[in-house]
Amino acid sequence: MLRLLLLQTAAAVVSPEAALAAAEAAPTEEIVVTARRRAEDVQDVPLAISVLGGDQIDATGSFNVARLQQLAPSLQFYSSNPRNSAVNIRGIGVPFGLTNDGIEQGVGIYVDDVYHARVAAATFDFLDVGRIEVLRGPQGTLYGKNTTAGAIVLTSRAPTFTPEANGEITVGNLGFRQAKAALSGPLSDTVAARFALASSDRRGTVFNVKTGNWINEQDNLGFRGQLLWRPTDGLDITLGGDFSTQDPECCAQIYVRTGATQRPIARQYAALAAAQNYTVVSTDPFRRLTDVDADLNAGNKIGGVSLRLVWDKGPGTLTSVTAWRFWDWKPANDRDFTGLPITTASNNPSQQDQYTQEVRYAVTGDRFDIVGGAFAFHQKVRTQGVQRQGPAASRWLLTGALALDPTVLDGLTARNDIRLDNTSLALFGQATWRITDRVSLQPGVRINYDRKTGLYDSVVTNGAGQAVTFTSTDPRIVAQRGVLSPQRFEPRFSDWNVSWDLTATSEISEDVTAFGTYARTFKSGGVNLNGVPNDAAGNPILAAGAVRPETVNHYELGLKTRFLDRAATLNLALFRTDIGNYQALVTNGQLGVLRGYLANARKVRTQGFEWDLSVKPSDRVSLYVSGARTDATYRSFVDAPCPPELSGGGTGTPVAAPGVPGNSPANCDISGQRLPGVSKWAVSWGGEVNAPLAALGRDGELYAGVDATTRSKFSSNPTPSAYTWVDGYTLVNLRAGVRGNGWDVFAWLRNAFDADYFEQLAVPSGNTGLIVGQPGDPRTFGLTLRKTIG
Repeated sequence: MLRLLLLQTAAAVVSPEAALAAAEAAPTEEIVVTARRRAEDVQDVPLAISVLGGDQIDATGSFNVARLQQLAPSLQFYSSNPRNSAVNIRGIGVPFGLTNDGIEQGVGIYVDDVYHARVAAATFDFLDVGRIEVLRGPQGTLYGKNTTAGAIVLTSRAPTFTPEANGEITVGNLGFRQAKAALSGPLSDTVAARFALASSDRRGTVFNVKTGNWINEQDNLGFRGQLLWRPTDGLDITLGGDFSTQDPECCAQIYVRTGATQRPIARQYAALAAAQNYTVVSTDPFRRLTDVDADLNAGNKIGGVSLRLVWDKGPGTLTSVTAWRFWDWKPANDRDFTGLPITTASNNPSQQDQYTQEVRYAVTGDRFDIVGGAFAFHQKVRTQGVQRQGPAASRWLLTGALALDPTVLDGLTARNDIRLDNTSLALFGQATWRITDRVSLQPGVRINYDRKTGLYDSVVTNGAGQAVTFTSTDPRIVAQRGVLSPQRFEPRFSDWNVSWDLTATSEISEDVTAFGTYARTFKSGGVNLNGVPNDAAGNPILAAGAVRPETVNHYELGLKTRFLDRAATLNLALFRTDIGNYQALVTNGQLGVLRGYLANARKVRTQGFEWDLSVKPSDRVSLYVSGARTDATYRSFVDAPCPPELSGGGTGTPVAAPGVPGNSPANCDISGQRLPGVSKWAVSWGGEVNAPLAALGRDGELYAGVDATTRSKFSSNPTPSAYTWVDGYTLVNLRAGVRGNGWDVFAWLRNAFDADYFEQLAVPSGNTGLIVGQPGDPRTFGLTLRKTIG
């Protein structure tokens, strides 16, 4: 097994260099953990963890979260663009397919002890990362921000007092080019610095026949710098800064299929397209063709500055992390997903600033270890949204005589001013009591205060420059506000919460450790910033402006074992998480205007088991297989949005058969159905073999590796639909090369068997029956050259 290091961020109380030294001193078959301020084998730590070292990240090409999920079966990542992204663990985290600035992430993303509030951070390439830990289950009594599903913890390579440098160049098909470089070393006896940069770009995988451009391309550029000041052996102060930018022509979802809805036949996709003499460029999504006609862009920038202090003071260690981060999002989207000018603009440029301060103190004793801390977080988000309809909108969206008049909706524009101010304060702590040499109890507690204030102000004007209001009885304006509705409200939420957990651990033998955990925790309440339903008079229903916190009861049993003379490890976890007041998209059919909005579903449950098997019988062979069986379902959700096959008709008696035009139910009871985005079965497997090589008087080795992932089918709609099941798939990645004396040259092949698969499917608004999606990457191949000095 590789000598990897897990540094559990919120409990880390040693410097990165001291932690690495502990790892180097450990036997090669161990993964060293310093989560409780002492070097200990990860097999002894009562937590479900997946750990990837920097070498494994580089070797497998896992340079972002989307690729990381291929190595971590319990992790799910979905993204239609950086703002509309979701990171879930065990099927929970955030509502699938719903972007709302007013809710929290259920999976925390931490980089060098700093919490990243915007999930867009997950779409950027990793930058000079030394290791990644995926922690499964609630985190909060040791972490600055409370997260109910887990955390992804990235730790950068630290500045060193020994000079070192590394560089890497990769080229591949589709015009793929990637370059990485890092330089580290001393500036004086007490100051060390490290600087790194990374760049990658690739031609898009979808060809737009309208513009002649390849779209959905990759374009990343990132820089990171760190200065470490060590005035004494017991004090490290690290100043870090990073900046990354993306500017791809992205992100289009393309035609996949159509399905019958409850709309009249004349109002479904085929008839609407024929009425405007429109034919989609291809009905086979894996030809990777589109004709979307609106501008596309996924430009965004992210960065920040942090100051980290680790000080051995008194009987323990004081850690302080101060940080500021920003995110600037400048998108352009085609939200009708066709070559018709229906929606000519649908963009929500957004800017975020966040400030965090975390302080914790950790003490280690013979029988007791204690960690206590405080966390403060403030976030400001400002979004300026615009949606504009084009000359084809009337025929596509209206009925009757008005549908034949393009001027009714042409130029209809909603301009949205969306604001969020979010403050969170917390005290947290955890203790470990070693009752005997083999049995310990680990209680933890967190006291949390959250306050959110928001603004949603949508002003709608038509092509003639008139304001669209609810007081007008003009038939044209009545039709216009049925498409884009003006609205203004200022939601607020504030609350105190107390969460706690208890873990019992038993070292059954030197090679077998068992643990059990119960956690009672929460996910902060939120505010609706995508609009809420209006009453019959056109006023927003203010009671829908805020959503209650989720309450979480989590149960876990784990077993960590070593065998074959410690050449193999097998870790097992059995888990169940019950969530009350699950934050989800709902509809309310009793209102004059049907509108989806964020509210609380009564109950959700995810349960299952996981395994991680690793075998290294010799230095020449290493094998692994990890898997998860996850049963994630709505246990009680009676007012969910209906699937497309039951939507689009007038409200009234529910239809007798899906896809037969008629009345639609106002909402649907989907209790017992599966949560979106999570496969019942997910398995990752692979290995590497090598052989010694002596050439030109130098020693090295030839090697070959395989990394594969299999996922069973999953639902790609908040409410399961017959039209939006993504079929299961298997991806196989191969690599082979030669390494030695600081050099590594290898060829790689991703999706070796060129499997056709979808990353996700989506149902556009309007219930026309159109289904769009994102095909996954085709087969790609290339060559990487890497050199390490020091």
